[in-house]
Amino acid sequence: MIALFLLVTGVFGMVHAIPGDPVRNALGANAAPSIVAAKRHMLGLDQSLWHQYLTYLDDVVHARFGNSLITGLSVKNMLGQQLPATISLAVSAFVVAVLVSIPLGMVIGVLTRDGRRRGVDVGFGATTGILSVLPDFVLGVILQFLFAVTLKALPVAGQGGFSSYVLPVLALATWPAALLMRIVRVETQRVLNQEYMRTARAKRLPWRLEYLRHALPNLLTSTLTISGLILASLLAGTVLIEKIFAWPGVGAQLVSSTLAKDFPVVQALGLFFGVSVLLINLSVDVVIAVINPQSTIKEG
Repeated sequence: MIALFLLVTGVFGMVHAIPGDPVRNALGANAAPSIVAAKRHMLGLDQSLWHQYLTYLDDVVHARFGNSLITGLSVKNMLGQQLPATISLAVSAFVVAVLVSIPLGMVIGVLTRDGRRRGVDVGFGATTGILSVLPDFVLGVILQFLFAVTLKALPVAGQGGFSSYVLPVLALATWPAALLMRIVRVETQRVLNQEYMRTARAKRLPWRLEYLRHALPNLLTSTLTISGLILASLLAGTVLIEKIFAWPGVGAQLVSSTLAKDFPVVQALGLFFGVSVLLINLSVDVVIAVINPQSTIKEG
């Protein structure tokens, strides 16, 4: 509850710290002062900051997000139409990154443990290092040019069927997959050097039991913690990819609303992203406790 309260307060303070007059932006530079004053009074912006804050808290508690200052449309309806596209894109990229990074990271970790296969280790480090710092929008443009414009194998832009997800998901999933692979590799080598893993190898257990039952749950603790942060960053970081692929999400809406100081829209989006981070972190803790209860006991 404390984190949620701080989040709500932080969103309110962040929006009001943006320079400019939202009413003037909405009505235009030539609007008569009397009209501007009437609009400010209607929105309660002529009240003290403390009064506005209390009103905002009451609106949040009752899930009232008002109307956009620019379009006059209901913020709930606007975001209700746009958020599913952003969520589906971010979650798809996250799932692809996790499904690729965990098995590949484990395989590389097993192959290169104890300094073995130095060439594989160097090649893996160089490749994932480059991919993890390559901006997703640059990769998005490259993929778009190769597979949509040149080969015409996939749609250039827009949200349609399964094929429309391929390029934006690949562009978004590449850097987190590369980052997670590096983490999984390191965690795999750390786990393989633990005493219980040496005991498992001494018993000549089948590789499925050795790696999937004993190694995987223990290396997932750190990996899932980082994965939660990655999912949160993907949700809030789809702006450029949405612009490149004309994806009907909230990315463009967030940018335009921030520049226009559209209080209701920016506050609603800020709350959504903030609450998403809190829920993701809580979910990660629960999943870790289920997969590896011993880690929770040790932390306690």
